[in-house]
Amino acid sequence: MGRSSLPSSKRMGTRHTPSLSTSALNKGLFLPGYKEPMHQDPLLAKLPPAGLNFIDHIVGNQPDDQMVPTTDWYTKCLLFHRFWSIDDKQIYTEFSSLRSIVVANYEETIKMPINEPAPGRRISQIQEFVDYNGGPGVQHIALSTTNIIEAIVNLRARGTEFLSAPDTYYQDLRHKLKTAKIKVKEDLDVLQKLKILVDFDDNGYLLQIFTKPMQDRPTLFLEVIQRRNHFGFGAGNFKSLFEAIEKDQDARGNL
Repeated sequence: MGRSSLPSSKRMGTRHTPSLSTSALNKGLFLPGYKEPMHQDPLLAKLPPAGLNFIDHIVGNQPDDQMVPTTDWYTKCLLFHRFWSIDDKQIYTEFSSLRSIVVANYEETIKMPINEPAPGRRISQIQEFVDYNGGPGVQHIALSTTNIIEAIVNLRARGTEFLSAPDTYYQDLRHKLKTAKIKVKEDLDVLQKLKILVDFDDNGYLLQIFTKPMQDRPTLFLEVIQRRNHFGFGAGNFKSLFEAIEKDQDARGNL
């Protein structure tokens, strides 16, 4: 099965269920139905390449109590299986929390974390997404790269804005890496300057960073991810990501 993309979505009852398309069968310009634009901006050729290769995973947000029914639909109708899960005892901040179940196809070439808000002192960023999106939908799309430092430098040059991690995150990271079984090849000072996050286990690590919302509503955003023998979803960074999103959420007056 080729790399899979989500060109469209269909509503199944109250759930927002993406339709799947495999690149192995698609020989067109991009995805089925796409046509070459009539106007080619001459400035595009002068911009540095983004270096993004394929979709690593896609994350969906659901209203409260809809995560399990949605993942059940994937397992029953598409024969996906539960790949990983995490609850509100593991992902929380001072103000809010979330629950998440990751489903995957048999080959585990398609992975989809499904989130829902959990009760907290304030409005969860998952609930804020659902409110502004007008219902459930794709929260973010993770794009894979083989050189995240070059990719982020170039994307910033192209005008992409990213969420920021505090310097204390990198102080804690350096402390944890002193006793880790793996060694991060990239320069930690460069990662800190670019605000790239690191998650690791005994076998490998991943590097990731998240953009700000792609439009004026706090809905869809992108992730850039580089994997080095690590196949998780940055669980160690969930709290940092959550707090960064909540900082923007508070600035909007929605926390």
